[in-house]
Amino acid sequence: MNRTKKNLSRAMAVSLATLAISGSALAVSQPLGVPTQNALGAGQFADKRPVLDDSSIAFGAYDPHGDFSNDANVSIEHLFLPWEDVDLSTLALADEYALERERSLMITVEPWSWSVDWRVTPDELLAGILAGSYDANIEAVCAAAADLKSPVTMRWGQEMDETDGQFSWAQWSPEGFISAYQRFVSECRKQLPGATYMWSPKGNPTLADFYPGDEFVDVIGLSVFGYQDFDIGYFGNQRSFAEALEPGYRLVEGFGKPIIVAELGYEGDRDYVRDWSRSVAMANPDFPELQAVVYFNDREVYPWPQNYGRPNWRVGGQPTASDRSTD
Repeated sequence: MNRTKKNLSRAMAVSLATLAISGSALAVSQPLGVPTQNALGAGQFADKRPVLDDSSIAFGAYDPHGDFSNDANVSIEHLFLPWEDVDLSTLALADEYALERERSLMITVEPWSWSVDWRVTPDELLAGILAGSYDANIEAVCAAAADLKSPVTMRWGQEMDETDGQFSWAQWSPEGFISAYQRFVSECRKQLPGATYMWSPKGNPTLADFYPGDEFVDVIGLSVFGYQDFDIGYFGNQRSFAEALEPGYRLVEGFGKPIIVAELGYEGDRDYVRDWSRSVAMANPDFPELQAVVYFNDREVYPWPQNYGRPNWRVGGQPTASDRSTD
């Protein structure tokens, strides 16, 4: 599957998550952190759901399979959509779904400029945004979001500090990204003044170069993934959630904004998964500004570097299945 189709399917998954009509979406959620019975056999730790209690920070999920549809512990519903070639009526369905479950909406708007067969270059996309050619796209998305009854967080152009070539906007200079991000927020606020606006770097050392300024940022999002095989191969040892979060957190804490892990996932053997599931939502005095974590409940969209494949973050998946297929 090519990159364009992957992102199109990612956006279309909004309707699956919001309608919650698939078989998996109708299944009753298991108690958090409790061994379940499934294809792995009775009593094995088959569910990667974070362990939550009354002292936990807020928890949310991107959940195209509906695994969290009946989970009262979820307070944030995460959606992805491109700003072209998407049916914005699905946002109303997402709103209905979230309201029924007393959840807020976090909407990641990906500024793709593509059809099924082509995409403009990163430079062309940036030039078009700065020239106002995409103001109508911003207006359409934000006007649709303004009609929603749920509280809304808008997350635009995520992981701009990444260097792996996934995203067109991550190939811009810091100055170019800042100008484009500021334009999005300024135009979106005309339609959606009451939203929370999230700046969401990956967590790499250069992230501060892309900071667009306090006026344009209400909350900061980070991406934190734990992949046991990659940890051991790249870092020389498996990392805990705190170890994976720490570098990015320290780089953004000085901005004085609330911090959210906007994309979270972990994959590994039973002990690795258990350690992550027990710690990700635990209030930690080392990270006082961390307000919430939002799980990415699906298989990884892009292959990891060095042939590590596409790990399966889905909570109901087998923790030891790394699935190195890149199709």
